[in-house]
Amino acid sequence: MTFCNLPQSSASARSGGVRVAALVLLAAVACSPADAPAAPARDRPLQVGFVLVDGVYNSELMAPFDIFHHTIFHTEPGMEVFTVSASREPVTSFEGLTFSPHYSFDDAPAVDLLVVPSAEHSMDSDLEDEALLAYVRRAGAQAEIVLSLCDGAFVLAAAGLLDGLECTTFPGDIEAFRKAFPALDVHAGVSFVHDGKVVTSAGGAVSYDAALYLCERLWDASVARGIGQGMVIDWDLDEIDHISTSDALP
Repeated sequence: MTFCNLPQSSASARSGGVRVAALVLLAAVACSPADAPAAPARDRPLQVGFVLVDGVYNSELMAPFDIFHHTIFHTEPGMEVFTVSASREPVTSFEGLTFSPHYSFDDAPAVDLLVVPSAEHSMDSDLEDEALLAYVRRAGAQAEIVLSLCDGAFVLAAAGLLDGLECTTFPGDIEAFRKAFPALDVHAGVSFVHDGKVVTSAGGAVSYDAALYLCERLWDASVARGIGQGMVIDWDLDEIDHISTSDALP
């Protein structure tokens, strides 16, 4: 288990480096970007699908969407980002923005990276939405990487995608998450947790952290820093409190 740049009380737990498999999507690298080997070339853009439901929170949707979209300006090929919902009918965010989904659950293409943002009902009625859970379960099983933001972790857990993994969620909902899914090992006080092929983020403004982390692992630190500069983010993975419990993705 590797604890990367945890708070002072956990600093002694630091050891080794995080590795991720590249052509199956995460390049083998250490916690220190300076030690990271060059990622192999890819012959196509990575397909990134964002799950849209009514009440989705703007921050958890747009932070990673912006970061992943900006990969096309910093590496070739980058990512192709799109949204997926129950139908192609407009979806309204919690804050009132309206989105037109690119695909429905029935016609969405396969994704390399599945992103599940938090929404108003991620902790209640969304967990009873069989169409939503079926899509997340199916797409998540096929994807090489799964990312949740904030309470999107509740949806991943309900779909069975967090079984046996360590994870996190929105700080104010940590106890509710532990109560709802007592078998999970839920961490507090970190920006994100990477275990297996799943990254769970605390959400909000630190939704940018998990997205930039994946860019650094998929390509290298220079790509992540370049995207960060374009977003006016001073990116340095060593400064981010996060946990990685896995050497590699499948």
